[in-house]
Amino acid sequence: MSDAKILLVDDDESLNRLVCQYLEGQGFSLSVVTDGNSAVDAITREQPDLVILDLMLPGQYGLSVCREVRPNYNGIILMLTALDDDIDEVAGLETGADDYLAKPVRPRVLLARIRALLRRRENDSSNTVTSISTSQLTIDRSSLSVTVDNNKVDVTDAEFALLWLFAEHKGEVLTRDDINKKLRGLEHDGLDRTIDLRVSRLRKKVGDDPKDPVIIKSVRGKGYLLTP
Repeated sequence: MSDAKILLVDDDESLNRLVCQYLEGQGFSLSVVTDGNSAVDAITREQPDLVILDLMLPGQYGLSVCREVRPNYNGIILMLTALDDDIDEVAGLETGADDYLAKPVRPRVLLARIRALLRRRENDSSNTVTSISTSQLTIDRSSLSVTVDNNKVDVTDAEFALLWLFAEHKGEVLTRDDINKKLRGLEHDGLDRTIDLRVSRLRKKVGDDPKDPVIIKSVRGKGYLLTP
């Protein structure tokens, strides 16, 4: 995992030097692109294990880059967003980013997030269970597909990872802290709404009533539960 290839897309030269120096010191292989137009070609051509993609880029914004490369790139995209900007967070996740990190970037936090995302991808590929079903859903890891009553539902990689985690623990309550540790390698920050946003989007996609959900239930004061 430490020899993974990472493509950093950011036009901040001082940040690029800091991130490259720190991550290369941890054994990662880094390449850098400083504008959005070049990023699309670089991601598609190099197929890195993980992309660190800034939202604000010259030439083409990060959201546009993410949306354009997703059909031809199945690796991990970690979006860098403005500090505490919910709009950036939601937009990034909806265009196919696997996770986001608010600036200013702290190298140790970035490293923890990268390792958690790569670990999740490794676990996905090594898990021998390829399909989990409930009374309403069928979740297939081999094709990264979700069906509800035999109708296919389009989900992002990040949404699929969350739904698969729920399915692995169907009938069990998962706290936000449980989910954050398993998917992001970090304890839950009480101000972080990522999990709630993904649950909200998943409910819409699987036809769950947000006012009275029966597939992904909220357990007051605890977390979420996927009904078996």
